Amino acid sequence: MKQYKITHLISAEFEATAIVDENEINEKINDLKDYKKPDSKFNFTMLKGTESILRTYYEDYGKNINNRSKKRIINRSD
Repeated sequence: MKQYKITHLISAEFEATAIVDENEINEKINDLKDYKKPDSKFNFTMLKGTESILRTYYEDYGKNINNRSKKRIINRSD
């Protein structure tokens, strides 16, 4: 039986949360220090209903998935 690999490139909104001790930020001057940008210290939750598919493609899926000679079929939604 033939198999296909389906890939969706998706855009969505996420909530990133972290629980920190008071000495890890400076609330008096609004300095979040190491927590200014979300990274692996945060827990991420995708907000339901905010996802949108930017691009979808599928390709033959065989034992050698890095075979560049396989034809990729692209379905753009832009």
